[in-house]
Amino acid sequence: MTDRPAPRLLVTEPADGTSLPPVPGAASLALREVLERPRTPARVVAVFPSSVYLLLKSGADPRVVVLAGSDEARPANSVIVPSVSRHQPFAGVREGDEAWVGDGLVEAGDFGVRVKRWWDPRPVLGPLTTAGLRHSVMALENVLDPAACGLAGHPGPAALAAHCAAGDLARAVPAAERIVGLGPGLTPSGDDVLAGLLLSLRLLGSVLDGGGRAVWLAGWLAAAVTADTETRTTPMGAAALHCAAAGRPAAEAAAVLRGLAGREQLVPAVGRLARPGRAGGQDLAWGLLAGARATLALRGEAVRRATA
Repeated sequence: MTDRPAPRLLVTEPADGTSLPPVPGAASLALREVLERPRTPARVVAVFPSSVYLLLKSGADPRVVVLAGSDEARPANSVIVPSVSRHQPFAGVREGDEAWVGDGLVEAGDFGVRVKRWWDPRPVLGPLTTAGLRHSVMALENVLDPAACGLAGHPGPAALAAHCAAGDLARAVPAAERIVGLGPGLTPSGDDVLAGLLLSLRLLGSVLDGGGRAVWLAGWLAAAVTADTETRTTPMGAAALHCAAAGRPAAEAAAVLRGLAGREQLVPAVGRLARPGRAGGQDLAWGLLAGARATLALRGEAVRRATA
């Protein structure tokens, strides 16, 4: 065993050349295990004006940690840092930079953030009635544009949705596996569709009376699509699938789920998730709709069987 040099503490470098300590951040509970263990090496795999993506070189999923500005989208695997529109903390971070994650700290390039508080990506949905969910599904259908989905015209998502609504596990599993990693994007469109589907089935099914079959289906599909993700999709896609499998949505998707459950205004939430220029938003929204439809259909099937 060779000695490894201790990681240096990275700090921001303001224009006057003085050093500042790591900025405070708020981390998702999805990253608690990753952030509380001893420091482990990572690499910067993508840099945008308002976010940075780090890939851990080892460890449990999700292996991608996102540093996101407070005015940016909030994936379930993210650490929120002060607004980049004012401080621009990511200016010194470059793709390919070495990074460190652990001991409550994330370091990348010339930037560091220390976790000061935590936020829970799981939304509180409360009890949900069939009539309420049916009304919300109709509202979501009215505002989504199917042609905007990254897999528009591909038969895979529609086939998967139909198999889920029918409760046909034998056909739903291979249909889900066929769209893992499919389509454009750092998080491929197929993964966004699957993430939305899993989240709706699990989270809406868990609060809908008679929704147990939807939760059961989500469990089987989650196990299928998160197996061997390293060889089937991008690191970002894999992280999205693992977070969705655990019932942890991005903040914008959580708002849509609250809207479907009648806990928030649905249409504005959909607008924030699926607005033009937000990669994957339409795909994720389509998956949320497919999962909500299937949750209703499976609930109806359970009621028919109980009364037969």
